[in-house]
Amino acid sequence: MYQKNFTKKPFRKSAPSHHGSSFRAHGGQRGGQRGGQRHQMKGQRIDVSKFINKAVITEKVEHFVPEHKFNDFKIHQQIKTNIAAKGYTMPTPIQDRTIPHILRGADVVGIANTGTGKTGAFLIPLINKIMADPKENVLIVVPTRELAIQINEELKEFSKHTNLHSVCCVGGANISQQISGLRRPHRFVIGTPGRLKDLIQRRVLDLARFKSVVLDEADRMLDMGFLPDMRFMMARLPKERHTLFFSATLSREIETLIKEFLRDPVSISVKTQDTAKNVDQDVVRVKRGDEKLDVLHDLLIQPEFSKVLIFGKTKHGVENLSKVLVKRGFKAESIHGDKNQSKRQRALGLFKDNRAQILVATDVAARGLDISGISHVINYDIPATYDDYIHRIGRTGRAGKKGKALTFVEHR
Repeated sequence: MYQKNFTKKPFRKSAPSHHGSSFRAHGGQRGGQRGGQRHQMKGQRIDVSKFINKAVITEKVEHFVPEHKFNDFKIHQQIKTNIAAKGYTMPTPIQDRTIPHILRGADVVGIANTGTGKTGAFLIPLINKIMADPKENVLIVVPTRELAIQINEELKEFSKHTNLHSVCCVGGANISQQISGLRRPHRFVIGTPGRLKDLIQRRVLDLARFKSVVLDEADRMLDMGFLPDMRFMMARLPKERHTLFFSATLSREIETLIKEFLRDPVSISVKTQDTAKNVDQDVVRVKRGDEKLDVLHDLLIQPEFSKVLIFGKTKHGVENLSKVLVKRGFKAESIHGDKNQSKRQRALGLFKDNRAQILVATDVAARGLDISGISHVINYDIPATYDDYIHRIGRTGRAGKKGKALTFVEHR
């Protein structure tokens, strides 16, 4: 229990609400590159009891036995060599079930959690496709800059010694360099909707030459207001195309998009247990004012808080909190929409490499992050929606491990 180390008594394990049963969460402008085009989130009343849950990890674990080995797939030997160099021997469930369908050219809908190997599930067969056909090009559309960069890094590892080149097109980075990259030979373009649309309108990116397209984390793109941009791009792709669609959820809106964008797709769902079930969740009740920061300090000095992701509501609040924590002696970094891409990547790198104990982030900046070993997620500000809450706490308790999430609830 955390309480025993406090001079105050901010943390209680029992729980329903302090005054009534819910708190109003106010959503701000959502989206990254071009906020004016993103939709405005309304406040949503979230029952505080939803922030409290004891993780129960049972001893019984379903053991997945793949039908294939990577060597079984009909892919180029160099790709198999690169897969082995990454230390992969057996496919994950999404890879095992998806790769054969993509290799035969079928449209695919993949429903899978982040961190299940879905990037490899589409990159491996698409690299093989490009190696086999010199006229083939691939467009990969994702919701955030960080996810685009992660996919581009994985692409480089899977395609070593194949002479395949890619261009990563995201907001917050130098567009001139991206334009230069698009003018050089390349076979993959990976980007976020806002920046891709800018490049199309500048007539430096012609989607007519892309016969394969991946929409990754489509539910997040929908949440962030990117639907108009997605439709803008899909309308400019060839009608005869190979479309791969990945999402963590299957809502009515997602089903509508699948019917709109894909043709007779193969649907594959390998969603594992809801990550939230692996996460101990509780609230920290604090009075408004300086006490909130002091309570956070008291938590962060405890040894078990070894790698902590803190969520704040606004860019200014996140940056300010990060600076205050540094002044108090913590190794803290921040990521938010006002930071340029190089500073965001530096902050992420320090956190990933355990050279920073704390990363303070806004919801949008943290979408798509796959960082191992996060011990705690702290909601310093209550999220705008319960879906945002689930996404936040899903950054811990990954790969079957147990995680912890704390939500600060203020009262007078």
